[in-house]
Amino acid sequence: MNSIVQKPSSYRRRVVLAFVGSVALVLMWRAFDLQLSDRQFLQEHGDARYLRDVQIEAHRGMITDRNDEPLAISTPVNSVWVNPSILVHHRKQWSLLAKTLDISEDHLKTLLLPRSKREFLFLKRQVHPDVADALEQAAIPGVGLVNEFRRFYPGVEIAAHLIGFTDVDDRGQEGIELAFDSSLRGAPGLNRVIKDRLGRVVEQVERLKSVQEGRDIALSIDRRLQYVANREVKKAVEINKAVAGLMVVLDVNTGEVLALANQPSFNPNNRGNLKDEYFRNRAVTDLFEPGSTIKPFTVAAGLDSGLYTPTTPIDTGPGTFRVGRHLVRDIHNYGALDVAGVIEKSSNVGVTKIALSIEPQQLWHVLDQVGFGHMTQVELPSEPTGRLNDYRGWREIEHATLAFGYGMSVTALQLARAYAVIASGGILRPVSIQRQTTTVGGTRVVAELTALAVRDMLERAVKSGTGKAAAVYGYRVGGKTGTVHKTTSSGYDKDKYRSLFAGFMPVSAPRLVGVVVIDGPRGSEHYGGLVAAPVFGSVMQEAARIFNLQADEIKLDEKTSAQLTSQSSSTPRNGKNLQ
Repeated sequence: MNSIVQKPSSYRRRVVLAFVGSVALVLMWRAFDLQLSDRQFLQEHGDARYLRDVQIEAHRGMITDRNDEPLAISTPVNSVWVNPSILVHHRKQWSLLAKTLDISEDHLKTLLLPRSKREFLFLKRQVHPDVADALEQAAIPGVGLVNEFRRFYPGVEIAAHLIGFTDVDDRGQEGIELAFDSSLRGAPGLNRVIKDRLGRVVEQVERLKSVQEGRDIALSIDRRLQYVANREVKKAVEINKAVAGLMVVLDVNTGEVLALANQPSFNPNNRGNLKDEYFRNRAVTDLFEPGSTIKPFTVAAGLDSGLYTPTTPIDTGPGTFRVGRHLVRDIHNYGALDVAGVIEKSSNVGVTKIALSIEPQQLWHVLDQVGFGHMTQVELPSEPTGRLNDYRGWREIEHATLAFGYGMSVTALQLARAYAVIASGGILRPVSIQRQTTTVGGTRVVAELTALAVRDMLERAVKSGTGKAAAVYGYRVGGKTGTVHKTTSSGYDKDKYRSLFAGFMPVSAPRLVGVVVIDGPRGSEHYGGLVAAPVFGSVMQEAARIFNLQADEIKLDEKTSAQLTSQSSSTPRNGKNLQ
């Protein structure tokens, strides 16, 4: 009986063993088959789940001044990214994540749930290092950090309009950052890596593309002079309760922009509540009528015509002059003046008589040759051409008003370039915002004798004319003031002004040209000689020290010497206390 009972048990054991053995043989055969025939297919699919091509950001080039002082630099930071498809399954960690990033849990929920099938989402860009460290310690599944760069501007507001800024993706948005974006940005690289299921890099596989780092840009700006110009323009705007102000300083011999200051300014490191209008580089983009600062070029046209010399007499009495139904006026009746006296006293009547006595083409030719109506090609965004109408369409009154700077429009940079022509003895040089390392040539556009004669007249205008406040102790200065009525939709506003000064120094060997524009002064003064000229004088006094300019031998009487010494120690120099 026992043997009969055991037979079925033995039979079942053999069946089970046979079955298990068959399965094992099938599995072994399948494994062997996969290794031989489907190996490449499986490896590719496995790699697709873990291999990733990761972009490596290029380091944005540095922007420096002419002395290699940094004006814009990039610092490494971390940005927080998440894998929503993983993070949605770890909701207990959301409160910690939200608290660390200083966001609400509801906001986190709003971001993640609609994107629960995605594998990548930036949660917060460019976080503080302490935040990045906290997240790294927390090791929340589906949360990672990626290296990026954040732009930092050490000078804060002093060159904000010139340098501009970048966006969160490190792309230039304004100023130099925009104009030279492709060079500064470089080109990103590409690495192939293996990531784990949480999205963390566990192995670098290969470099697919090398990083091309951004190129450094050395500007022509001198940071020391830029600081002084920004400071003095800011003071002038505040004291004169003006809408805005600006200053441009050029190197006469190279055409380099040494300072370009705008007020009001802004902090490019923190632009949270600023409007677009704050970013406008007024010195490059804003057009205005140049007023009396054009008179030297009218006189130059008169001298070139052969009808005038610096000593040719002109009767400006009785202080008015009728052109058709229009009346040209002077502030005072200056009576008989010579041509140099017309510049010294800034006589509208005098320059009008000079302009109308020569052919329109002669006046237009001088204005055109020194660069009015043409861009400076300075490589900064949004520069306009300005306006200088063709002489063939001029009416008599347009011919007359152009003589003293109405009926045309210029930028401060264009006006500075034109004054550099006078200062250089008649040579027009290209304007550059980049540091020049070689000799800069130019083109003669004004006869040398004409330029030198006008230069002497402009020195007289500062010595004893309307530009006295632009004087610089120890140096011969030449320049011209301007006071212009601003325009509205209904014409010129008799109560709104622009105060201007354009000049150069030292007259003996001109090196620096400066233009100051104070827009809309609403204080007790509005004349260019009282509002803009003092800014020029104060900045140039510092510029002489910064560039170690050789002083002129000037014989001054005791009273004048005392006045200039007093002026050089206060800014602006119109008797007002800066404190």
